[in-house]
Amino acid sequence: MERQSAYVLALEGEQAQHLSRWLWLVKWLLIIPHVVVLFFLWIGFLVLSVVAFFAILITGRYPRAIFDFNVGVLRWTWRVSYYSYSALGTDRYPPFTLADDSSYPARLSIEYPQSLSRGLVLVKWWLLALPHYLIIGVFTGAAFAGYNQIRDGNAWAYGSGLIGLLVCIAGLVLLFSGRYPHGVFDLLMGMNRWVYRVSAYAALMTDQYPPLRMDMGGSELPPTAEVPSIIGPNPLPAT
Repeated sequence: MERQSAYVLALEGEQAQHLSRWLWLVKWLLIIPHVVVLFFLWIGFLVLSVVAFFAILITGRYPRAIFDFNVGVLRWTWRVSYYSYSALGTDRYPPFTLADDSSYPARLSIEYPQSLSRGLVLVKWWLLALPHYLIIGVFTGAAFAGYNQIRDGNAWAYGSGLIGLLVCIAGLVLLFSGRYPHGVFDLLMGMNRWVYRVSAYAALMTDQYPPLRMDMGGSELPPTAEVPSIIGPNPLPAT
């Protein structure tokens, strides 16, 4: 896919024009095969990220084969999340592949770094990313889960997070009206984009610090993109 994002990670989602009113109620069941596969893929992701850590520390480079695999895991995760309960953006079932599928409405790509800082690899994934962890913890519910665990001593206490709350609202609106509120979709895309940018940074896949902003909407456009004039016709050339 052709990247348009100003950041090294591009995350996009094409909102479907027509969505089933009720299918989202059973998507938790439909995604079980993906969840099983992703469970093992994420184990591989974590193990290989440790290998990449030492490779960057010694050579200053992220092994390309590991990078491609980890991008594939993030891409697969985003497709399943977009189909299910991070966006409900499509009813088209996600493909079982690590490769990019340009025909699928949810897409993710990360620019491969030619070199990475050996010093930053020691601190960026835990210290430098800490402000972002606090923000995306609110988005995903991890912050609420941590608060409940500290307060009640319950390791199984989870929060819904803003993403879960907004998806629930979108699902209910869809169920009763047959329409997906576009403003909610744009907000969900901004939150998901923030989460995946931080995930890539924490996984050592880039040295570019994630921007502290929410880029909403389904597609990513460069911030310097020129907006065509719609005021009126171009003036006639001088004669």
